[in-house]
Amino acid sequence: MSDTPGKLRLGALVALVVGSMIGGGIFSLPQNMAASADVGAVLIGWAITAVGMLTLAFVFQTLANRKPDLDGGVYAYAKAGFGDYMGFSSAWGYWISAWLGNVGYFVLLFSTLGYFFPIFGEGNTPAAIIGASVLLWAVHFLVLRGIKEAAFINLVTTVAKVVPLILFILIAVFAFKLDIFTSDIWGLKNPDLGSVMDQVRNMMLVTVWVFIGIEGASIFSSRAEKRSDVGKATVIGFITVLLLLVLVNVLSLGIMTQPELAKLQNPSMAAVLEHVVGHWGAVLISVGLIISLLGALLSWVLLCAEIMFSAAKDHTMPAFLKKENANHVPVNALWLTNAMVQVFLVITLFSASTYLSLIYLATSMILVPYLWSAAYGLLLAVRGETYENALAERKKDLIIGGIALIYAVWLLYAGGLKYLLLSALLYAPGAIFFAKAKRETGQQVFTSIEKVIFAAVIIGALVAAYGLYDGFLTL
Repeated sequence: MSDTPGKLRLGALVALVVGSMIGGGIFSLPQNMAASADVGAVLIGWAITAVGMLTLAFVFQTLANRKPDLDGGVYAYAKAGFGDYMGFSSAWGYWISAWLGNVGYFVLLFSTLGYFFPIFGEGNTPAAIIGASVLLWAVHFLVLRGIKEAAFINLVTTVAKVVPLILFILIAVFAFKLDIFTSDIWGLKNPDLGSVMDQVRNMMLVTVWVFIGIEGASIFSSRAEKRSDVGKATVIGFITVLLLLVLVNVLSLGIMTQPELAKLQNPSMAAVLEHVVGHWGAVLISVGLIISLLGALLSWVLLCAEIMFSAAKDHTMPAFLKKENANHVPVNALWLTNAMVQVFLVITLFSASTYLSLIYLATSMILVPYLWSAAYGLLLAVRGETYENALAERKKDLIIGGIALIYAVWLLYAGGLKYLLLSALLYAPGAIFFAKAKRETGQQVFTSIEKVIFAAVIIGALVAAYGLYDGFLTL
């Protein structure tokens, strides 16, 4: 914090970016990656992700500077560039991604507790779902009382996240064996993995999942002491997290082979450390993760409600989501969010959804908001809007926006048809909220182009619903 009251210095902004990006994903990374790729594909995938995510980070930074009036985050860019329904879809997709991520966090939390108490299994047994439900509503009523995530809790959870990670990396450096790492670089001994291209594609959704939160600094840009610090914080935070992720992932592949890692229960980092140092290693990682997840859950519950609340304030969402209680908590948005988390927790019991299938779905939902943000960044540069006397900057942003957009489209392709159809199923019901918000302002619901887009969403949703019924699609 700085001497200016309420303003954030560079260090505080970097902490916000790192804190919002490191949730539970990194603790499960060794297994999540090995499930779909071997060493060579993993290295190619990280290289693509590093370039793609960095350009996305730059796009968020550029938009924060060039459009300071658009303070609703990712959905405001989609709305400004591509109309009301795209803006609504971005807010809806981001909201669903955030609470689906929370369902994933609950499954991972109880999977971790399952290490100590076998009754919780992989986080999707009846005991785990009951435990997760009790915790969900405990957090809900805590937030209703207006208890924002205290700086102290945030500090404790940030330390709890980073200390085990650094310890893991230091131990893994000494345990790393080159012969294990190079034993099957391209995954040829394991035909189930498919070609190198398939492997790279299949690991892509995991790499996006661990970077969700990269837009963190741009959300706090109005609170920065210096506006220029926002870009620096985004890049420093991004590089820090990228280094931690790549080291955890790559070093693990030199400790255990890809097939061994793929079979581990999550949080797989605990099992990798246990393999090196024995039982205490698994306990250390598990305790760090439990604290990290509890902190992440609280902040993402608040974020879910905040997304709906701010979208309702500018009439993108229906007015009932604007309602606050005496403690200034968006109460209806919070109830709606946590009711959805509860429904999906019960679904995981019957569909035996694992942490990995939940985060794939959560990630595919956030691809649309990211795609529209990248497209809007490119659109401004193409039109020359806000670039009146900055030709060099415009050229640079054209290239960055172009790469970010290609990356966002590639992610949709990498996600595959299954997750595109499943996300259509989750996007379709949003139209009820969109229509309600439009009627409240006395506007026509869809423009002609929006009708075409909505028809495509409905077709996708119907195919997905039939697919789930027939069994050729699974959650």
